[in-house]
Amino acid sequence: MLAASSQESAGVPSQLINRNVTAHRGRTSMRLEPELWDALDEICRRERVTLGELVRRIEQRGHPGGRTSAVRVHLLQYFRRAADGGQPAPMLAQAAGTASFAAPV
Repeated sequence: MLAASSQESAGVPSQLINRNVTAHRGRTSMRLEPELWDALDEICRRERVTLGELVRRIEQRGHPGGRTSAVRVHLLQYFRRAADGGQPAPMLAQAAGTASFAAPV
């Protein structure tokens, strides 16, 4: 059995949300904060890809910490690049060949 988070052990329910995602290694569930799900949805809209396709592209990069860790790292890198000049995250440009970063409206 997994240990409860510090919030859960203090009597505060976890704010993490489980969602099923079909990605490179098949259907799986990911557990992320609501804000991170919102950020993933935003990237999907900007890049015009499905969530499954985005996660497949992230998995193809081969992050050593597992799928959820790779997604969190990708979110950070993507929005850092956007803040630093609006360039696409390297993995999207490489994996898709044609992905472009759409500036926020």
